[in-house]
Amino acid sequence: MRTRVRGWRWRRNPLRRRSDVVEAWTVLVVAVLLFVVAPLVGVAAGLHAHDEARALAAKQRAERHQVRAVVIGDAPERASEVQSDRRHPYRAQVRWSEPGKGVRTAWARVPAGTRAGEPVSVWFDSRGRNVAPPPDDVAVWQHAVTMGLCAAGGTAAVVFLGHAVERRIALRHRLAEWEREWNRTGPRWTQPRA
Repeated sequence: MRTRVRGWRWRRNPLRRRSDVVEAWTVLVVAVLLFVVAPLVGVAAGLHAHDEARALAAKQRAERHQVRAVVIGDAPERASEVQSDRRHPYRAQVRWSEPGKGVRTAWARVPAGTRAGEPVSVWFDSRGRNVAPPPDDVAVWQHAVTMGLCAAGGTAAVVFLGHAVERRIALRHRLAEWEREWNRTGPRWTQPRA
């Protein structure tokens, strides 16, 4: 049966080595880094990513405009079964009218399965090129949360890696301390008694 004494590295006793004290302090530092610093790094990175993504989305909203257009071209003849659902867009010709500019046509990406004559919403930039819609608030928050989780996870990985390196070094020092102690006490045990 194994008996475990908690906190033995912190108490004074003849079996405690300097490496045991270093290891006890290291465990405390690692715990603080994992439970306090890593979440704070994640929150800071997430907030920074949110601010940047929100600014980028606002810039894209200012540069892009949405039009309600009508598809005038049919779907490609060879649309595969995978592309037949609405998640896989294809390029088709669309037509819309703008006040002061008249009727315009352009090629744009429309949801797969859209037939000629159906209305679609498409986005164009200032040059008239078809572009993706700007990210909405949900996409901005998803980006911020993802960046925060990655930053917190990366920080935790660095802490664990540093702790593994420290444990390896501490083990080497502990073995050297034990070797020195054995060199001092070993001859007393191994000498024949009269």
